This record gives sequence, structure tokens and C-alpha cells, in this order.
Amino acid sequence: MRRFLFAAATLALLAAGPALAQAPTGKSLTIGMAAADVSQLDPFRATSTQDKPVVSWIFNGLVRFKPGSTSLETLEPDLAESWTRSDDGRTWTFALRKGVKFHGGYGEMTADDVVFSLKRAADPKTSSFSTDYAAFETVEAVDPSTVRITLKHPVPSLLGLVANYHGGNVLSRKAVEALGNDFRLKPIGTGPFAFAEYKPNESVRLTANPDYFRGTPKLSGILYRLIPADAARDLAFTSGELDIVYGRQDQRWAERFAREPDVSVDIVRPAELALLHLNISHKPLDDVRVRRAIAHAISQAQIVQFKGASVTEPAVSIIPKGYLGTDDKAPLPAYDLAKAKALLAEAGHPNGLTLTAIQTSLPTMLTAMQIVQGQLKKAGIDLKLDVVDHQTFHAQIRKDLSDAVYYAAARFPVADTYLTQFFDSASTVATPTAVTNFSHCNAADAEIRKARTEPDPERQKALWKEAQVKIIEQVCAVPLSEGLQVWAHKKSVDYGYNFKGAIHLGPVITEATDKK
Repeated sequence: MRRFLFAAATLALLAAGPALAQAPTGKSLTIGMAAADVSQLDPFRATSTQDKPVVSWIFNGLVRFKPGSTSLETLEPDLAESWTRSDDGRTWTFALRKGVKFHGGYGEMTADDVVFSLKRAADPKTSSFSTDYAAFETVEAVDPSTVRITLKHPVPSLLGLVANYHGGNVLSRKAVEALGNDFRLKPIGTGPFAFAEYKPNESVRLTANPDYFRGTPKLSGILYRLIPADAARDLAFTSGELDIVYGRQDQRWAERFAREPDVSVDIVRPAELALLHLNISHKPLDDVRVRRAIAHAISQAQIVQFKGASVTEPAVSIIPKGYLGTDDKAPLPAYDLAKAKALLAEAGHPNGLTLTAIQTSLPTMLTAMQIVQGQLKKAGIDLKLDVVDHQTFHAQIRKDLSDAVYYAAARFPVADTYLTQFFDSASTVATPTAVTNFSHCNAADAEIRKARTEPDPERQKALWKEAQVKIIEQVCAVPLSEGLQVWAHKKSVDYGYNFKGAIHLGPVITEATDKK
């Protein structure tokens, strides 16, 4: 056995739950997000940019990403104090931290909660990340403080799947069963902050968890304000209403606020890869020549130039840069307007064609899509945008209603996760196993699935590379750019760590975070 040993380093105010006793009073933090509303706060369904930061303040995993880091190499203990791995890499045993309490009087966390959570994360009926756990053969409670996971085959970076990210978050079985569908907006976790109140289209309020196992937070709570309008959000920040603000992926914005004497601007990874997914089940996109014409009509360089090189980078593949398995030299189609027009004519559209896309009103994403709209127009492609609020956007694109879908996302940094969720045909939207395959792509199913069980790391990388080449050749999606995360905070805020990365798409607020 290989052994990994580490030392051990609610208020709920729900209509359905009791309050935490003796919550601290004092300084609270107000954070502004560029969204009209949250989608939901069940961590297994929280896929939107505005949802993920809140989830990270409420929940824990067996291990955690070190605050401020996105590295798999620096994962550290969270709800597990130690773990062992069998020599063949298929059996992992976790020794749980004792005395950890769930918010809202839901009792002590035990192995039963961990088993319940991981099984729920692996169920497509209750999780958007179920495919990540396809290799889990059994999850069992050895005793109240020990969990054993048996895998069908070794999994790359298994610890990342039980980290405080997506399906790795641990839920209270009692709370999920008691609250039912209400859990999606009344979450119960073990983290430093507990859910207190949700006001639709306005805010989410959290309060400090005085029973947090790492110690009582220095802050009394967090007010997470939902402010979709850029101007209103900026004004709230400059006037002192906000301590932290979600910035724009715009170089001028970053430069403007960097000049403010009481403000620090944070430009961090992971970048969100923006792809234009092309629905190959819709005519005329079923013709690969039309899809290739679209790819040649789009200039990444122009998009990066418009947004600014300090906050945006060119994409290198259909997987984000820096992931395990990303092909940094993938054969992306070059910008070539003449070739785009020639391909359209060859496909029977010499006078151009019209496409429709459901598009979020979220300013950063809408602006990027408008740039693409202008580029396609030059090739004779009229892209009509049906602009809706962000929550409606997420609902409608999953109903297979759009010819093209602009989607920007960061995922667990292993190629398998991105390929599975966006390009495996089993993940096609509007199917029973739907995730986020908006294009109906099936170009590399064999390579994606074989790579999951490939024991040789080098062969596994080769399969991921083959998958990327095939998907790019069939133009299931067109890479647009990689947008770095842009945040700003008043210098009176001390995160308690060096904010260099945000795997949860926002700053992690911990028990050590303080406000002067």
C-alpha cells in the first residue's frame, strides 16, 4: 500500500432548518457578481459562473485545492485527514476528520454522508458531472470514519474527483432528503460559511459558521449581490458598496481599476475557454464544408485584440491550455476569409446563409458573440442572436434549440473531463445522459472512451491528442479565445492567502479572510 498521511491541520435561516447558534457579529464582505440571478447552489448542478464561487464558500470535499491555487499537485486534506492507495491504483481508503458538523443542525458528518454524496455525484439524474465518476465501481462506508472507493480501472488524478470541486463536495444526506428539490437553493454544507437567505434577482446571503472545523471565520458573513449591468456594478464598487467585484474581461477595465489607489486587480487562471459549438444535427451545419467555412471566417487574433492581451489569450485547442492532455499544437483552422467564402459556395451557398443562436445577455459573453457575428457577416453568414437572460440561456441551449452555442468554461484540468462533457456523444444535449455536448459531436468517441481506461500515461495522452485532431477536423466547435478571470478587491480585504488562481471561478473566502 502507498500511504498518504497528513496531520489535521448555521446559521441556515431556512424555512426548513434551524439556525446556527452564536454566529459571530462584526465585519461582513459584500461581493458583486455580473449576473441577474444564481441558477442553483446544489454543487452537483452548479455549472454557471455565478454559482460556483458561492458553492465553494459553503462546501468541503475529502481534499481541497489549496486556496489561491488551481494545481492538482498541491491538493491538501479537507474532510479526510489521510488516505491510502492500493498498489494497482484501484482501491482508495479515506480516514475522515471527526467532529465535523453540518450547517443548520443537521448533525455530524460521517462516512454515510460521503458515500451518499459520491453516489449522488455519479447519478445523471442528480448530477451534471456524473460522467466524471463512471470509473467508480463501489463506494462504501467501512465504518463511520472510513470510506473506501474501488475503481474499475485507475483514474488520472483521482484525488481531484473527491476535492471540493463539482461532484467532490460532500452533502448532508439528512438535509438532501429533508429538503428535496428545495436543496438547490437552500444548500447545507460543512464550510466556513452557511446559507442564510436567497432573494431572487437580488442577492444570496451567507453567515459565518462558528463550528467550522478550521476555526471560526474572522468575517461575520458574506452578501453576494447579483448586478448584471456593468455600469451599475462598477458604480457600486467605486462608491464603496462592494468590497470585491467580478470584473470585465476587458483590458481597459483592468487598467482603469488598477490605477485606483485603494484597489487591487486580480487576473488569474484557470482561463475560461470560449468555444462556438456548431450543431451538426441542424441544416446547413450538417455539411462539414459549412462548418469549416465558419471556422475560417473567425479570427482569434481580432477577438484577443479587442478584449486585450492582458486578460485574453488565443486558444490552442478545443481543450483549455494547461490541462493534462491538451495538444498545444493542435491543427486549428487559420483565419482565411477567401477560403471561407469558397467553401460556402462549394457547399451550395454562394449568396451566404443565415444561422440563429440563443445568446446570454451577460455583457462579457454577449460582446464576444457580437464580435463573432461581425466576423461571420464578412463571409456572408448572417448570425441572428436571440438575446435572453443568463438563466434562460442555460435552460434553452440544453433543449437543442440553437444552431450555434457560445459557451465559455473551465473544468477540472484533465483532458478527459472537457472531452467527455463537451464532445462525447453520450453527453449530447436533450438526451437522457446529457451534459454539454451542444454540437452532437461523435467524431472521437472511440478515442475519448479508450483513453479513460488506458493504463499507460503516454498512450493516454496520445489518445487525447487523436481525439482533439478528429474533433477539430470535423469542426464540432470553433475555439474563440481563453478569457482569464478578472476580479478586483479593495485593499482593505485580506484574503488570507496569495490569490493566484481560482478553480471555483472566484476568490475562495475562508476562515482566514479578513477586512480591515
